[in-house]
Amino acid sequence: MSAQEQMRAMLDELMGTARDGDRSRYKVKFDDPRVCKSFLLSCCPHDILSSTRMDLGECPKIHDLALRADYDQASRGKDYYYDIDAMEHLQSFIADCDRKTELAKRRLKETQEELSEEANTKAEIIHQLGESMGTLLAKAEGLGQDGEVEESMNYMDQVEDLKRKKALAETEFRNSMPASSYQQQKLRVCEVCSAYLGIHDNDRRLADHFGGKLHLGFITIRDKLEDLK
Repeated sequence: MSAQEQMRAMLDELMGTARDGDRSRYKVKFDDPRVCKSFLLSCCPHDILSSTRMDLGECPKIHDLALRADYDQASRGKDYYYDIDAMEHLQSFIADCDRKTELAKRRLKETQEELSEEANTKAEIIHQLGESMGTLLAKAEGLGQDGEVEESMNYMDQVEDLKRKKALAETEFRNSMPASSYQQQKLRVCEVCSAYLGIHDNDRRLADHFGGKLHLGFITIRDKLEDLK
């Protein structure tokens, strides 16, 4: 997008369709059924998940920053109940994603060799430690980039503590089963975004996942759905 196009988009977002004093150039109004109501409330999955592994492509409904600005202004004096439309949209999207996650989990269970209940419990502990470690590392890196060095270092101390605990848990897991079983990568499906996570994933891989656009995008969508409910 050129600098001129960026400036036009900023003006549209701030001032709406009448920023040039002429509404006639817009043949579609924000209350048109063709306009994406989730977009008007800044929660359309097509936008949030763009440029990720689950990029949904262009939304079939209209997205226009000027129309969002018109809606923001109009909704101050009237309730259009678009939160209900957006909630139903996100509910349908998340329900579909959750069905795919459950299917992936069933397929994974069928293809993995059966482990004892004790081994599965130990594997789950490793996954939980890895998830916490990856999330904290992503936060630490973000704070470091923002110049919050001291707070970033505090998170890094927690990451190092979790890394030691994870290493011990992995050793205990390895010693609890035959070598042939341990060699098989124990995978889990992320409950938030349905990506696959491995029990042997290092901190870099975990940070990339939990701090990545796809995972954070799903958190945004799920949080927005709860807010709308």
